[in-house]
Amino acid sequence: MIRKVAKETNSVLLTSDKIQYNLAKAQGIEACYLEVEEERVELEIMKYFDPITSSIHLKENCLPYAKKGKPGDVKLLPISDKILSKREMEYLIDNTLKYTEQNNGFIEIQRRGATVIQLSTLRISITRPPFSESLEITVVRPIAKVSLEDYELSDRLLERLKKAEGIFVSGSPGSGKSTFVSALAKFYCGNNKIVKTMENPRDLQVEDLITQYAPLEGSMENTCDILLLVRPDYTIYDEVRKTRDFEIFADMRMAGVGMVGVVHASKPIDAIQRLIGRVELGIIPQIVDTIIYIEDGKIKKVYEIHFTVKIPHGMKEADLARPVIDVRDFETGKSEYEIYTYGEQVVVMPIEEEESSKSPVYGYAEEGIKRALGEYLPKKVRNEVEINVKNNHTIDLIVPEKYVPVIIGKGGKEITKLENNLGLKINVKKNMGNSKESGEYLEYEFINDYETTKLMETKKHVLVEVEEELIGSNVKIYIDGEFLCNATVGSGGIVRINKKTKVGRELLNAMKKNSEIYIDVS
Repeated sequence: MIRKVAKETNSVLLTSDKIQYNLAKAQGIEACYLEVEEERVELEIMKYFDPITSSIHLKENCLPYAKKGKPGDVKLLPISDKILSKREMEYLIDNTLKYTEQNNGFIEIQRRGATVIQLSTLRISITRPPFSESLEITVVRPIAKVSLEDYELSDRLLERLKKAEGIFVSGSPGSGKSTFVSALAKFYCGNNKIVKTMENPRDLQVEDLITQYAPLEGSMENTCDILLLVRPDYTIYDEVRKTRDFEIFADMRMAGVGMVGVVHASKPIDAIQRLIGRVELGIIPQIVDTIIYIEDGKIKKVYEIHFTVKIPHGMKEADLARPVIDVRDFETGKSEYEIYTYGEQVVVMPIEEEESSKSPVYGYAEEGIKRALGEYLPKKVRNEVEINVKNNHTIDLIVPEKYVPVIIGKGGKEITKLENNLGLKINVKKNMGNSKESGEYLEYEFINDYETTKLMETKKHVLVEVEEELIGSNVKIYIDGEFLCNATVGSGGIVRINKKTKVGRELLNAMKKNSEIYIDVS
């Protein structure tokens, strides 16, 4: 617009914008470029920092706060008694952007409503509406620069770090992961290793010899492509969080690059659990061989990962052997977790809990069986199934009688498949029902000379339950001492009498009157 006006009025265009000047000259407009000495600015947010401040938190219409102290002893304290106005926040944001431009800072992320800047050791996050409801500035910086010697590592662990090629450094936010990783990068650099980093934003404090890479054209996958050509000895990946991050980490590790990943985790085992489902279970030990858990700036736990074929802990049968990822405490060598497939599930089994009255493995067994039974049983019937732990490697599956053949399958094919999937022996038993639970059966008990016998009413029959060992035998049934009938014991040790027959009606009537019913099995 201004060039158009200058041309139409035959005016001279005065500008301090080099691009505007060149465009005007190219269009035949008389122009004059004015050199302007830009005033250098000081970074105003630094007035909120002191030597023990790790982060400041500034928000419109709120008091400014700061976190002070080292990992493990951090306190959030107000640093002024004056509430920040919108105008003051806008001034601080403008000042920060101007200072970043003048001092070659990096704008790592720029989105509508959010800006992330890396300025030397400062990571500055600025949010605005509509992303946040008001203006906010968060500035984080490291307050400790340490070497690996400061962690007082054992000689054995130092040797492990020299040989380890897939390391996860895990911990909760603010636990000191980045500080440790920076020290680890310096350690590798000092051992004549080529070290690179993959960061977004680039906030690790590392040696000048270490090149820090950001996402290339917004993609860490593109960065990975370049790094595979550069072929570093070790790459620090900060942070491994999304599924694609884990896939890229695995891809580089499988290509032979030594990898150190920074992973958020609330427990040491969580780091490896975050890999499950993102990569094939069998290649996890090839991707990660060492897990270091940081808490309060200190190493609290180190795990080493091994892969073997064995019978999972708590199982007994030799034919239940399967591939198992063994997670061991590095210092003691004691196995603390086993990871393996259990049916369609991946189980992360803590070894210490085996002493409990019911091993957690049976929880997975119950879930797996009920899920598998969906192929055989209607939903209403599945709710009536009982699953009882018999011993350390066997369970009893109690189902309605008419569904037993379906579950066992021809020649035991179906139950064998279920056993193989779950890794447990399964005994299938008949459930003759219970009127109080299912509404399908009416149940009666009475005492015989032989044993306590159950009589049950179904929709079509009166069932007399005796022992399975009597299958094929003849028994006599008496009511109040009077002979009623002879009957043959069928499959499952059950005598079935049709309710529509005369004998069935008399027997049902006697049951309802609580008459004395006697079964002679002699």
